[in-house]
Amino acid sequence: MRVVVVGGGLIGLSIARALTARGVGEVLVLERSSLVSGGTGKSSGIVRAHYGVPSIAAMALRSLPVFEELGAEVGFRQVGYAVLVGDENAEPLKANTAMHQSLGIEVDLIDPAELQAMWPMLNVDDVALASYEARGGFADATQLALHFGRVARDGGARIRQNTPVARVVTTGERVTGVELEGGEVVEADVVVVASGWWSATLLADLGIDFPVEAYRSELLVVDAGEPLPDLPVISDLVSLQYCRVEGAGQFLVGNSDHADFREGLVDPDDYSNIAAPASVEKYAEKVLHRFPGFPDPSVTHTYAGVYDVPPDWNPVIAPVAGVEGLVLAAGFAGHGFKISPAVGDLVADLVLEGDSTDPDVPAADFRLERFAEGRPLVSAHPYVGAGEMR
Repeated sequence: MRVVVVGGGLIGLSIARALTARGVGEVLVLERSSLVSGGTGKSSGIVRAHYGVPSIAAMALRSLPVFEELGAEVGFRQVGYAVLVGDENAEPLKANTAMHQSLGIEVDLIDPAELQAMWPMLNVDDVALASYEARGGFADATQLALHFGRVARDGGARIRQNTPVARVVTTGERVTGVELEGGEVVEADVVVVASGWWSATLLADLGIDFPVEAYRSELLVVDAGEPLPDLPVISDLVSLQYCRVEGAGQFLVGNSDHADFREGLVDPDDYSNIAAPASVEKYAEKVLHRFPGFPDPSVTHTYAGVYDVPPDWNPVIAPVAGVEGLVLAAGFAGHGFKISPAVGDLVADLVLEGDSTDPDVPAADFRLERFAEGRPLVSAHPYVGAGEMR
């Protein structure tokens, strides 16, 4: 079997790794630029299993041992992960935590006092409840992706960089390969499109609608004014921000407020890589509110990444109906990092078995057709004001 994977980011390289591990001898990864030059390099790298969609939570759980086994090789720091909510989200937090426990995720509800004992600098006055995963933390997405690439190469995969794909080639209703921008045709029995925001263009040429938009997300790096110990990652659903330690005395802060979604849409090939002054001021206020214990906080630098966002903020990982041999794995909306090992395994299942082999990860959840059918993949217990947290 000849498989072409379009996209040399974290997802594409994980898929290549999984396919070669399952004995697929001819795997070729085609990357339009250099490896991990798209969304992977901008990932905040948070490792967590807290999702409202059970199948995605299960994928995060299946992926966790990979981070634990690789450890320092991928920069994994198992500092824990906590979700903070106010009164309005206490019941959804309880329901989601119970669902996580039913899947085997090691997570507990804790009160604000327990949370503050972990994070002495934390203001918990407006926190009603928290959910804590001791096995959570953060790692480096680029290192993980390059690890997947090495494993894939060791298994016989080939990787070509600076090789943009112009279109997917079909004969009748079957995929036969891809055509590169230079005109070369690469034959394949299976083509996996894992190109993030650019996946929609490749599918559109086949008359297939993949509704995905590019949403710019800004991040700040804050210096606390003194060295910080290993502290749990915080997902603050009261202030709508997420935060983790970043180096000695520094702190990475991201935005969880997507109310201005339409205003944040950009061209993924042409967007500002620094946070706007108004954003810096807004996020700084949130940081000062949540972390009043920082002795002398200051913003050291900012940057921005782009999410590939479908209508329900959840990925498509599925064969494309009407084109035999075509598989899509895109639309991760910032969630791809922590589930990437399981995504590779699911795609290998789809290619080799025709279905998921994991009963907790039904392939039907991730069908492209769900959008046209009006059946989005959403949480049964969403958080008020933070639905995209999932």
